[in-house]
Amino acid sequence: MAGEFQVLTAPYVNVSISTSSQSGGFLERRFDKGITIAELKAKLELLTGGKSDTMKLEVFNKEDTLVCTLHPDSAVLGSFPVDDGMRLHVIDKFELRSEIEDTSKVEKFSLSEEEYAKRQDTLKAYLERNKLGKYNEEEMKANEEQRKKDEAEERAAGEAISPGGRCEVRVPGQPTRRGTIMYSGPVDFKSGWWIGVKYDEPLGKNNGTVNGKTYFTCQPKYGGFVKPMNVVVGDYPEEPDELDEM
Repeated sequence: MAGEFQVLTAPYVNVSISTSSQSGGFLERRFDKGITIAELKAKLELLTGGKSDTMKLEVFNKEDTLVCTLHPDSAVLGSFPVDDGMRLHVIDKFELRSEIEDTSKVEKFSLSEEEYAKRQDTLKAYLERNKLGKYNEEEMKANEEQRKKDEAEERAAGEAISPGGRCEVRVPGQPTRRGTIMYSGPVDFKSGWWIGVKYDEPLGKNNGTVNGKTYFTCQPKYGGFVKPMNVVVGDYPEEPDELDEM
């Protein structure tokens, strides 16, 4: 009858990750139990800065007691008693870095571009194998298309805002400010399209000049630059300066 039963476990495990070189809190990550220890080390290389070909992995339970060591590299993670809430502790040569005071005595290690490209234990090799980041052509193409679309929409919104009109500036997390539109276009200090506004009150950051270039003129602290999406054009009367009432 025993053959009629199976022991089923969750396909993923949630663990914390630590190294003896860290001083802050632990990282929390979720891993597929079907990956090999070699694949797990490659992922931890990205997270900890250790080297996958030299690191050693230990598993601690919630009582901080050593449960096991993960080896050999060909074994799968699910073959070890690793459960949710446990901790993976990464041991590697980076633990010795804090003990080295005179770095001039340390032998420098370097690789040519050709040698680096041949290695399979590097970040570049991991990204290429998993088609991540710049090695995912479809994702990179989609990101570039979205970037161009966003730029076009921002430019169109900016071109529709003409200097001389009145507006309200509505930036999330900040109070609404009224002012006069003084500039609409690209700037040297940041990318994209920007709207220069002369506020009715001294709630800005400049006088229309940034990094030595003048885009418009106003009193100090009355000028500011915001994105078109934060500008609402309308017939907004100028707010009275409270100082005039003193």
